[in-house]
Amino acid sequence: MARIEAFPVVEETKRRSFLADLLIRLVKEKPLGTVGGIIVLALLIVGVFAGLIAPYGYNDIYVGPRLGAPSPEHLLGCDQLGRDLLSRIIYGARISLVVGLGVSAIAVVLSTAIGFVSGYFGGKIDMIVQRFVDAWLSIPPLFLILTLIAVAGPGMLQVILVLGVLFGIGQSRIVRGAVMGIRANTYLEAATSIGCRTGRILWKHVLPNVTAPIIVLFTITMGAAILVEATISFLGFGIPPPAPSWGGMLSEAGRRYMLMAPNMALWPGLFLAVVVYGINMLGDAFRDLVDPRLRGGLGRYDRAKRMTAKIKRNRAVEVIDDQVKNKK
Repeated sequence: MARIEAFPVVEETKRRSFLADLLIRLVKEKPLGTVGGIIVLALLIVGVFAGLIAPYGYNDIYVGPRLGAPSPEHLLGCDQLGRDLLSRIIYGARISLVVGLGVSAIAVVLSTAIGFVSGYFGGKIDMIVQRFVDAWLSIPPLFLILTLIAVAGPGMLQVILVLGVLFGIGQSRIVRGAVMGIRANTYLEAATSIGCRTGRILWKHVLPNVTAPIIVLFTITMGAAILVEATISFLGFGIPPPAPSWGGMLSEAGRRYMLMAPNMALWPGLFLAVVVYGINMLGDAFRDLVDPRLRGGLGRYDRAKRMTAKIKRNRAVEVIDDQVKNKK
């Protein structure tokens, strides 16, 4: 039997990206997370193609009885003005999608920037930034949201900006903790010692190592943003009518006509609950998969362990093949 002098080079399979590996393991290991992913995908499709899917415009008035019951022409019934509820809910999915993605994007960018500055530089900079974050978090969130929206005015863009800033500043502590966890690693000290610029270190070495918590933050923020937008629209401070926000639909008609036409409150509330539940399930699954401290996490240790197992299997296959050749 010949002796294998070195580890075999595995070139038969291409290395999957982190995101592709995450999605594959999500489908295999997290059934509830997969269901959540399907719900999010459905929200994305309905939101993007709302104009093609909805049978009517969201503000088209049907000439007929108001508060109409479900019928073949209007599957979920009509509201107090004769507008098709199904069409308004479908267009409301577009509003929820835009708000969720917009708020999550702003929050992730802002929290990443604050967390990087505070966690990487430390010292007085960290102290000043964290005292500002402490003061920000000490203000009741609902009071802060209503005050900022009252100043900025109602509208989708104003809601997205206000919620993005609110979530971004508060969540910066999570990014800061992740950055501080890798700041003392030797490869960062080596990069600094050879003269790498701070921007390059943050972009090339720090950011890839905090991608996992950032993905989880993005997903969780999306569900929370949709729910908060519905809440403030329900209170009358969010997206103004006739825009079909799910929270606004619950406020402008659901409360007044709850006994006469319960479907006006039932369907928007049901769709809101299902979407937020799906996003939360997806976020929980991502958190479980990317946390190296949990079983099955996609941390460095876990990836190295799986690569070592793959190399050992390939070595075993080569030893067996060599034994077969020697017998021949």
